[in-house]
Amino acid sequence: MHEPLSSTLEGLKEEHRVIERTLKILETTYKRLEEGESVPVEVFEKFIYFIKNFVDLCHHGKEEKVLFPLIEKYGFPREGGPTGVMLLEHEQGRTLVKALAEAVERYKRGEEAAKRSLIECSQAYILLLTQHIPKEDEILYPLADRIFSADEKKSLLKGFREVEEYSVGPGKHEELLNYIDELEREVNKF
Repeated sequence: MHEPLSSTLEGLKEEHRVIERTLKILETTYKRLEEGESVPVEVFEKFIYFIKNFVDLCHHGKEEKVLFPLIEKYGFPREGGPTGVMLLEHEQGRTLVKALAEAVERYKRGEEAAKRSLIECSQAYILLLTQHIPKEDEILYPLADRIFSADEKKSLLKGFREVEEYSVGPGKHEELLNYIDELEREVNKF
């Protein structure tokens, strides 16, 4: 059973650790495929499910709906500003996940070229997020922590909870943390 992640900026960093763990599992998976091993299509489908729900809906949802707008209220422009860069990278991630999902469908149909697409999309997604996460952990979050008042930090907490409750769904955060544990066990078995 997982301890609930806090809903502060530290909570976002904790979510990054979960995402980094997921990226390592994805790397193990695509490398097995690259080495000619058989990887069940369901494994890649599970990654897509987790990425869409935990990474995008939950984590990026908190940033895009709550954190970034508050940062922008302090005069940091979206265009050319730190939140704009993060949003662009979020969109790049969504594009890669869409391409990964398309490769999975082709892999299901037995298309040999789909394996190369799965590998390349996985590599590109991992590279994007391993470069993206430090920008938030080391630059954006400390900036927010410095400029936000105590009341604004409380409103962040409330906003993050609302994203989890209404965008992701009640209890879904915990379910997704358990889901990645299961996926890791599954990948380690084959």
